[in-house]
Amino acid sequence: MKPASPRVVLITGASSGIGKACAEYLQGLGYRVYGTSRRAAALPPEPGPGLRLIAMDVTSEESVRRAVELVLAREGRIDVVVNNAGWGIAGSVEDTSIAEAQEQLDANFFGVLRVCQAVLPTLRRQGSGCIVNISSMGGLVSIPFQGLYSASKFAVEGMTESLRMELRPLGIRVAMIEPGDFRTGFTAERRMAAAAAQGPYHKALCTAVEVMEKDEQGGATPEAIAWRLEKIIEARDPKLRHLVGPLAQRFAVGVLRKLLPQRWFERMIAGYYGIA
Repeated sequence: MKPASPRVVLITGASSGIGKACAEYLQGLGYRVYGTSRRAAALPPEPGPGLRLIAMDVTSEESVRRAVELVLAREGRIDVVVNNAGWGIAGSVEDTSIAEAQEQLDANFFGVLRVCQAVLPTLRRQGSGCIVNISSMGGLVSIPFQGLYSASKFAVEGMTESLRMELRPLGIRVAMIEPGDFRTGFTAERRMAAAAAQGPYHKALCTAVEVMEKDEQGGATPEAIAWRLEKIIEARDPKLRHLVGPLAQRFAVGVLRKLLPQRWFERMIAGYYGIA
C-alpha cells in the first residue's frame, strides 16, 4: 500500500540488480526514492517522478556525505536507508591478496558503515527512521572460494545486530535482508582473485564458481526482495533477519544449519560445490 505521506528513501547501488528493483518498486508505491550509483556519468537526471538517481561512491566518505546532504537539501528528511551497494570476489583465501581483501571489505562492510554514520545524526534528530542492510545468506554460511565475500557479509551481520540494539530506544528500526541466489548483474560483475588463475586451487575454484553461476542465473528476479523490503519498511517492529531466496537455500540456511552437526553441514555444503 502507499504510505500516508511520501516517505523519503535512500538506496545505495540502485543502478542495477536488487537496488534498481527496490527503487522502482518503492517508487511505484508512492515513496520518494533516491537511488545512488558510483557511475555518475551514466545517471539520467530524472528517470521518473518520485525516483532520482544521484552519485555516491560508498568507498569515499566525502562522496557519501555529499549525497546525503543533497537528499536533505531537497527533502529535509530521510525516512528509510537501504544499504545495498556491493560486489563479490571469488578465490581461495590463500590466493586472495590483502589488497583485494581490503577492497572487498571497503565496499561491502565499510561502505555500509559510512552510510550509516552519515545518516544517523538526521535519523536521531527525527526520532524515527528505518535502516535495512542487504546482507546475504553468505553472511550466515560461508561457501568454498567465497571466503572474503562472506567475511564482508559476516561483518555486516555483526554490526547490524549491535546497531539494532543501539537504535531501538531512539525509535529507529534496523533489519537485514539476506538474499540467496537471484538473477542479477552480480554474476557478471563477480571478480576473480588475480592469483587464482595460476593458483593451486584453480580447478576446484572453477567447479565451485560454475555451480554458483548456474544457481544465480537460474534464480528468480529480484522483485521478491523489493516486496520484502516494503513489508519491513511498513512494519512497526520488523524482525532482524529476513531470508529471501529459493526454498532449498532458505531451508539449508534457516533450518539445517541449526539442526545438523557442524561437520555434517560442512560436508553437505562442500559437496554441493564439488569439494569431496
